[in-house]
Amino acid sequence: MFETLRNALKIKDLRKRIGFTFLMLIVVRIGSQLPIPGVDPDVFSQLFSSSGDAMNFFDAITGGSFEEMSVFALNITPYITSSIIMQLLTIAFPKLEEMQRDGEQGRKKMIQITRYVTIGLALGESLAMAIGFGRSGYLTEYNALYVIMTVAALTAGSAVLMWIGERITEKGVGNGISIVLTINIISRIPKDLTTLYEQFISGKTVARGVLAAVIIAAIIVAIVIMVVFLQAAERKIPLQYSRKIQGNRQIGGNAAVIPMKVNTAGVIPVIFAQSLMQTPVIICTLLGKTGGTGFWGKVLRGLSQSNWFDPSNWIYTIGAVVYILLIIGFAYFYTSITFNPLEIADNLKRQGGTIPGIRSGKPTSDYLQSVLNYVILIGAIGLSIVAIVPIIFNGLFKASVSFGGTSIIIIVGVIIETLKQIESQMLVRNYKGFLND
Repeated sequence: MFETLRNALKIKDLRKRIGFTFLMLIVVRIGSQLPIPGVDPDVFSQLFSSSGDAMNFFDAITGGSFEEMSVFALNITPYITSSIIMQLLTIAFPKLEEMQRDGEQGRKKMIQITRYVTIGLALGESLAMAIGFGRSGYLTEYNALYVIMTVAALTAGSAVLMWIGERITEKGVGNGISIVLTINIISRIPKDLTTLYEQFISGKTVARGVLAAVIIAAIIVAIVIMVVFLQAAERKIPLQYSRKIQGNRQIGGNAAVIPMKVNTAGVIPVIFAQSLMQTPVIICTLLGKTGGTGFWGKVLRGLSQSNWFDPSNWIYTIGAVVYILLIIGFAYFYTSITFNPLEIADNLKRQGGTIPGIRSGKPTSDYLQSVLNYVILIGAIGLSIVAIVPIIFNGLFKASVSFGGTSIIIIVGVIIETLKQIESQMLVRNYKGFLND
């Protein structure tokens, strides 16, 4: 791999792209340390420490920016949300669907609309946060000036990160938005590993320390391996195209496959499920409403991952069951709007393609849907296992860390896709790629 990296850096264009990406990521990490004017970071650090791991998800994907209340506190979450909203809207509005299919020009229009939606979401989120912070006493002064400064800083920070992500995509390597998200998650790993070391290894006997280190390493490696297999697994459906005679030539008749990824929805179902369950907890934490001992207090504790798999109170683990069901449900939902068996069946019929043993038209559509349902279930179960194993570990052993299954899925997926892009550029120049080492 290191030999391949040296070969990649010998290519002038690729060297520039890697260097540009690296410099942009440095800017991202510097911005993550710049505090918002009028906000006391120490107050937020105390809030995070007193809230358990209720905010660990947002702390992880923002690279600590949310805890530090930096100008990048919103990070790229508004852009991710706007992208998902636009995908949903293309299903509801035929004009947007036509625009999406309208080649390069349509793609540019969709990107422009996504940018506007991102700014709107960032503005709305920052305004809500600024007012909530002011009412809770987290701003040094609660007046119009400080609210405006907070809103402007948070919105501008989100817009800058969106711009950086797009520039990385254009002039760097890989998908810029995904790489920004990944570097933020990776930046928290040293702190989390230090926490694990101090909690399970430091101060223990040599035997117990070594055993703890081996168990921790084994769990992390096992999850990474499972994610790699989950990302790469495909169900290939064979195709056969009919033969046609044009003049004196015979064309067609070739075989092909429809690659159907096992993890069809990627990490989206986990993010959806985690956001849906953690948002009420975060809002109540910011407002100082812990819920008390009543019914709603128990509901909030059940929604918080910090209370799942706690040996002293197993009742709250029902939240984990809801979490898994949400992941499976969102996997089916998201795949249903991104993969259309009826459209694929119609395209195959027009192109003269058939699945061996299946008639064209509706039978093909029904067959694809049945296979898709089976594949989605396997992928959703795999996602659930990856997402829940670190939570079990945290609950049983109180290992409070910000990275978990979601973070590992994102990191592994982005690294694989980035290496594939670098490899494709190297193969053009007859270099051996990363993935063939």
